[in-house]
Amino acid sequence: MSFDELQNFKLIIHADRVPQDEHRGQYNAPTIDEVAVLLVNEDKGPRDIVLHGRSGHLSRVSELNRSYDALQYPLMYTRGEDGYHINILQENNQNRTKTVSCMQFYSYRFMVRETSLNHLHYYKTLFSQFAVDMMAKMISERLHFIRNHQKQLRADVYVHL
Repeated sequence: MSFDELQNFKLIIHADRVPQDEHRGQYNAPTIDEVAVLLVNEDKGPRDIVLHGRSGHLSRVSELNRSYDALQYPLMYTRGEDGYHINILQENNQNRTKTVSCMQFYSYRFMVRETSLNHLHYYKTLFSQFAVDMMAKMISERLHFIRNHQKQLRADVYVHL
């Protein structure tokens, strides 16, 4: 099947239907208010968003793009606010060259402050899913850094010998 033939297909999900030959408890609604993520094998590709434009052109939005959070969670970012991206500079740094890590960014966003209202916490289970998804983003960023900086990391080990 060619790519042009695949574009004519549409995916329709009927949440109220259950396949006939499946276990009857497999499609039950969740009974626990917990969310988890399982990243089995990231070699299959990044966790990006693919947008289908009006012209039919597909474009990929990386999870490191500043618009990723607003596209993934439009209810939480109704005004399209920027999320994490790798070029955020630290405020208190003298030479203004050090950037904010993913963990620092989301730690700041999740923090409860007495002086201001944090709207993210009002989303309850969606906030739980968002927190787990952003933790997966942090882990992906760390693994990506380790994968791409092997020479520097190994050189740091031998400095103390």
